[in-house]
Amino acid sequence: MKFTELDLPTEVLQGIAQTGFTDLTPVQEESIPLALLGKDVAAQAQTGTGKTAAFLISLFSRFLQRPKPTGIHPRALIMAPTRELVVQICDDAEKLGAFCPFKVQPIFGGVDYDKQRQALKDGVDVIVATPGRLIDYAKQGVFSFKNVEAVVIDEADRMFDMGFIKDLRYILRKLPPFDQRQTMLFSATLSARVMELAYEFMDLAEKVSIKPEQVTAERVEQLLYHASRREKFALLIGLMKKENGLERVLLFVNTKKEAEYLVDRLKVNEIKAAVISGDIPQRKRMKILDDFKENRLHYLVATDVASRGLHIDGVTHVVNYDLPENADDYVHRIGRTARAGAFGKAISFADEDTVYYLPEIEEYIGRKIPSCMPTEEDLCWDYKRTPRRKTAPPERGGARGHSRGGRGAVAKPADKPPRRRRASHKKTGGTPPPKS
Repeated sequence: MKFTELDLPTEVLQGIAQTGFTDLTPVQEESIPLALLGKDVAAQAQTGTGKTAAFLISLFSRFLQRPKPTGIHPRALIMAPTRELVVQICDDAEKLGAFCPFKVQPIFGGVDYDKQRQALKDGVDVIVATPGRLIDYAKQGVFSFKNVEAVVIDEADRMFDMGFIKDLRYILRKLPPFDQRQTMLFSATLSARVMELAYEFMDLAEKVSIKPEQVTAERVEQLLYHASRREKFALLIGLMKKENGLERVLLFVNTKKEAEYLVDRLKVNEIKAAVISGDIPQRKRMKILDDFKENRLHYLVATDVASRGLHIDGVTHVVNYDLPENADDYVHRIGRTARAGAFGKAISFADEDTVYYLPEIEEYIGRKIPSCMPTEEDLCWDYKRTPRRKTAPPERGGARGHSRGGRGAVAKPADKPPRRRRASHKKTGGTPPPKS
């Protein structure tokens, strides 16, 4: 279905055309018509499926049909779990709403407090925010929730995971009653806790479900290597040398320590890389993301928590350096490539520790991931070593009886440290220790 087939205002169609969108994605095709009718929508959709455009197009279209002057009290509120997602939603709103008269204001911590406060006082139509600072401004009376006509909860499941649900409930209770506003909720999973939120704060929401196999689209080429933990970095370097089109690569690991260690190893080998971590100041995080988006940085290492809300067009490759423990995280990760109709490649490493996550992932996406063992040509052992750090993850060898980890591999137990001998006063002639 094409956007021109929808009954959308001219200003919105102009913004869509300028953005380059022509065909609706599955989540857009199912949710936009419902939203245009004013219905509440609870949609299951992963990042990268076009959900941001779905709710922005719906909001802008309804507001254009009922124009009001911009005031100090917002007409719409969009809640997101991360600062990066807030920034990305505002970027999309600027593009899609280029021909609309709406002022969209981001609100999140880590940047100038007074500047954002003044922006709200100057007037706003749509606020896009993380919960904390928004509540702070509301309690000060900088703005009021009383005129909110529509609210969007984006990545609702992550609101729970990141501990924002208490703040979110506080905000929802301050809004006009659910039968006097429109609510749209988007989540990777419509779990029991997410649906409980929908039942409590939404008006008979229409449920939209986009299956995972629709998300891991055919535009993403998936490949998995069964490699031992010892082989993984050599395999990564080897793939970097032989893989074509490695222009913008996201590398996912399971822990922050692993992320920092991997970036150190890449830098030692003169590969420009950076890590996205929750400990990095917001301005530096935004600088790193800008460098990555503008191709001044080609490799970005992230954990699932730190990467939530990253929406970067043109990611050519996603590398699961660590296979994720949760199946939905796999879908989330590979959805970072092949966005907006482009093609992409997702390469995963399954070592002796993470191979056990593979069956659940394949069951979740409804297909087997093409897999192989790395050949000697794939492995590049001629790389520079980094000095060992105490915080570095252990680099164990393959499974017992195997040169490489694979399905059913068993992790080799770490060697026990040598036992320290207690000094004997008899042999040294020293004073015996006092009795307790």
